[in-house]
Amino acid sequence: MKKLSMSILFFLGAVFLLAACGNSTENEESAGAGDEQQEQSLYEKIQEDGEFLIGTEGTYPPFTFHDESGELTGFDVEIAKEVASRLGVEPVFQETQWDAMFEGLNSNRFDMIANQVGIKEDRQEKYDFSIPYIESSAVLVASKDNEDVSSFEDIDGLTSAQSLTSNYKDIAESYGAEIQGVDGLAQAIQLLEQGRVDVTVNDKLSILDYLQKQKNAGVEIVATQEEAAQSGLMFRQGNEELVEEVNKALEEMMEDGTYAEISENWFGEDVSPR
Repeated sequence: MKKLSMSILFFLGAVFLLAACGNSTENEESAGAGDEQQEQSLYEKIQEDGEFLIGTEGTYPPFTFHDESGELTGFDVEIAKEVASRLGVEPVFQETQWDAMFEGLNSNRFDMIANQVGIKEDRQEKYDFSIPYIESSAVLVASKDNEDVSSFEDIDGLTSAQSLTSNYKDIAESYGAEIQGVDGLAQAIQLLEQGRVDVTVNDKLSILDYLQKQKNAGVEIVATQEEAAQSGLMFRQGNEELVEEVNKALEEMMEDGTYAEISENWFGEDVSPR
C-alpha cells in the first residue's frame, strides 16, 4: 500500500513537472515574440506600413499651407514628400497647431515634424534632429534706388520700419537706426517703396518669399548678417536608424540638385545651409 502511494505521488509529480515545463516553454515563446516586436525599429515599422506620418501646421506659408485649390503645399511639405519618396514610402501629413506639435510627436501621432523647427540646444536635449535643411539670417532691405546703404553699419541715424515686438527691431536699434513702428512686413515694404523710411531689417526667408511673389517690388536685400538660424526635421529620441535614413535622403537631394530646384521655386535661390 505504501509502495502504491509512493508510485502515485511520483506520477503526479511528473505530471506537474511536465505541465510546468510546458507552461515555461510557452511563456518563453510568448516573451520571445514580444521581444521581437519591441526590437522592430520605427524605421522598420514605417517600411512595413508603407506610410511616413509627418506632423505639420498647414497654416504657415510659404513653408506649409493650403493653396487656392485646398491642397497642402509649401517648401517644408515638398521637402518632406521628397524624403518620403526616397525612403520608398507614402507621406501622410497630420496637421496640427504649433502649440500641440511637440505633444503630437511625443504621443506617436506622427513619426517626424516638418515645420521649420529651429535647432536649439534645449530642444536637442529632448528630441533628435536631422541635419539642417534650411537656414535664415537677418537681412537689411533698402530701395533699389538706394546708393548709400550697403551694410548694417550704414543705417546709423536712418529710419528703419520695424514691428515693435520683433527681434529685428532690436538689431536695427543696435546699429543706431531710428525706429518707425509698423504692423508687419507688408507695411514696412510699402513705406520703404514710398520713400517714407530708409530701410527695414527682417528675416531673409520672409523677404525672399515676398520678392518671389512681388516680382516688381522696388526693394532689394543689401546686406546679410553672418549669424544664421538653422532648422531641421525633428524626431523622438531613440530612432537613430530613421534619422540616419532621412539624413541620407537630404544629402542626396542637396547633391543631385533636387533641393536647389525646390528651394528656387519657393525663394528664388538656394537656401540650404551648404
